[in-house]
Amino acid sequence: MGIIIKEVIDKQTLNDFVKLPYVLYKSNKYWVPPMINDERNALIPDKNPAFDFCKVKLWVAYKNNKCVGRIGGIINSLWIEKEGKKIGRFTRTEFIDDIEVSSLLLSTAEKWLKEEGMVEVQGPLGFSNLDHQGCLIEGHDWLPSVASDYHMDYYLSHFEKLGYEKEIDWLEFRITFPEALPEKSYKVAEMLIKRYGLKPQNFTSSKEIEPYKEKVFALLNKAFAELFGTFPLPEKLIEFYISKFFPMLNPRYVKIILDKDDEMAGFLIALPSLSKAMQKANGKLFPFGWWHIMRALKKPTEMDLMLTGVKPELQRMGVAALLMNDLWKTANDDGIKQVETTGMLENNNVAIQMWKSFDHIQHKRKRCFKKTLN
Repeated sequence: MGIIIKEVIDKQTLNDFVKLPYVLYKSNKYWVPPMINDERNALIPDKNPAFDFCKVKLWVAYKNNKCVGRIGGIINSLWIEKEGKKIGRFTRTEFIDDIEVSSLLLSTAEKWLKEEGMVEVQGPLGFSNLDHQGCLIEGHDWLPSVASDYHMDYYLSHFEKLGYEKEIDWLEFRITFPEALPEKSYKVAEMLIKRYGLKPQNFTSSKEIEPYKEKVFALLNKAFAELFGTFPLPEKLIEFYISKFFPMLNPRYVKIILDKDDEMAGFLIALPSLSKAMQKANGKLFPFGWWHIMRALKKPTEMDLMLTGVKPELQRMGVAALLMNDLWKTANDDGIKQVETTGMLENNNVAIQMWKSFDHIQHKRKRCFKKTLN
């Protein structure tokens, strides 16, 4: 029996699309399962505001009546507007190690994008830079953070065989915090605070960070404006991400710096590592998934650095270093030494320089591919 490609048009095909990774990676000790409901809701127009500016189609591949692959196609009008070029996206691509399966999936998405007037395709990319993005091509023997992705090591060869080339890479780092910061870092911090009138903010409760939620995303839009894959996040999508991510935050791991006018100069959001807890939960909060997650939040052993943003005019002034110093203090109090970053674009030198004063390794690499649609 040959391979059949079906468009996701009903509950059964959507269910197969969402649950395929849970089957594909079942015996992989490094894969971190996301929450099934979160994955499903992200693909339902009434649940995800990204559908307001994205045209989306999803497909699943079947072989011998078993789901063996999936792919999504996205036409993001805000990305096209920013780039000034009709570039489509493929997303959430997963498949068994069968070139016929991957070829049929990608050609299906390419055909649709071309019919919609796209002249190029990039991916894997999600609805925004806060959605799934990049294919893991290095670091398959490390646990990803909950804000990153894991992929099969054979994906790279499939993409290359099917005519895809590198667009850009994201790098991920593992940082080891020292027992104590060097005296110089304290002096530099004091100098920066006095020179620019900076005001570091630390929090102990969710109520204290409430007034800053929208301001974080406003600064995010400014700080990330020139980076690949980003575009100004609309208000409804910001509200969607706030409701999704902020309830999980430990306020002590949220660091904010205000400028002399009490405007946000920079922010850093970290989270106790939930990777092992999410593996135990296996995509479900109940009956015991919530317990594993709450335990990891309350008794952290490692930390994930989720998101950092600094005002463009202050990005080379040491604000990021101040944020990292504040994070070190909290981590040190909690006995945390290991920190995982999420992906940073390989050409984002300002962000990468954040680690220069800490012991670190670059251990993972994710890639965005591209292909001209002839």
